Amino acid sequence: MHKSMKQLDENQKGITGIETAIILIAFVIVASVFAYVVLSAGLFSTQKAKEAIHAGLEEAQCTIEVKGNIYGRMTGGILQEVYFTVGTTTGGDSIDFTDTSGNNTNLVVISYSDAHQIFPTVNWTMTKLNTVDADNMLDNNELFMITVDLTCVSANATPEQMPGPYHTFQLEVKPPSGAVLVLERTLPARVDQIVNLY
Repeated sequence: MHKSMKQLDENQKGITGIETAIILIAFVIVASVFAYVVLSAGLFSTQKAKEAIHAGLEEAQCTIEVKGNIYGRMTGGILQEVYFTVGTTTGGDSIDFTDTSGNNTNLVVISYSDAHQIFPTVNWTMTKLNTVDADNMLDNNELFMITVDLTCVSANATPEQMPGPYHTFQLEVKPPSGAVLVLERTLPARVDQIVNLY
């Protein structure tokens, strides 16, 4: 019996050092590839989060707001022009209001829409109310009055589509970068030559 046990021990082979080293190296390579994938995914998601934060900050810093009331000029009970004053939000960046309407390349685009018509861009002009420099950049502590010409709306409308009493319309002021300023107003029942639009 002792002899057969000894024979059994002689037939068994163990794992040599080189085989152990190969297995260990394979585990290290697999682990390093997995770690690289995890790190790359983490860096990619961090970069995307950083881009989203910067885009949000730029959007918030280039925001314009209405300062005061919005007025409309009526002719024969039909809305012809809209006047409103804009300024930047507190701590906001400058916005270029250069009027280049001669070649249809306004930097700030104003569009009109109502229940019957959509105009992707309408003509507008800018009047500086207070300014600290000669350029057309709307800076902090500056106010610009915008005059929107809506004669194209009434020119293309049928009598029931004319912007008159009880007519609801929407203006969108779209700067080159930053949030869009949406102005939705309804014309009052009794209209004078100049009406305050609420």
